[in-house]
Amino acid sequence: MLKKDYTGQDCSIARSLEVVGERWTLLIIRELMNGKCRFSEIERGLGIAKNILSNRLESLDALGVVKKVVISPGGEWVEYRLTAKGRDLFPVINALMAWGDKYVAPDGPPVTLLHRCGGKAGHRMVCACCGEDLHMRDVYTAEGVEKPAPRSKS
Repeated sequence: MLKKDYTGQDCSIARSLEVVGERWTLLIIRELMNGKCRFSEIERGLGIAKNILSNRLESLDALGVVKKVVISPGGEWVEYRLTAKGRDLFPVINALMAWGDKYVAPDGPPVTLLHRCGGKAGHRMVCACCGEDLHMRDVYTAEGVEKPAPRSKS
């Protein structure tokens, strides 16, 4: 059986995968982002087994990604809502969608994200400092939280 953690890895990507890396997890989050909040809606939308969905939702609740909200006095009806931590996964979902649209959607994108203005939302990443588009060739890693001096372009 595969381990579910990345013990010994001092890496934010590895730690993130411990939270959202299990099969179905990002698709459950996608469903919640699309407004499906009830267990039955998520189950129908994904065609996922009840026990797996229940386990994933419990785990996401325990990790603070999802919040279980009782919506009936007796507690029979609940909804699952993304917390701020869960909503902050939007850029991750958006980036995966952009990659999938480009490389594994032979008939074109199955859905398009539209902005409230009516235009296509797009999938841009920009530098938080200067606003330029980000490209892999223009970024580098630095240890710690200090702001390193920019590398020279050679």
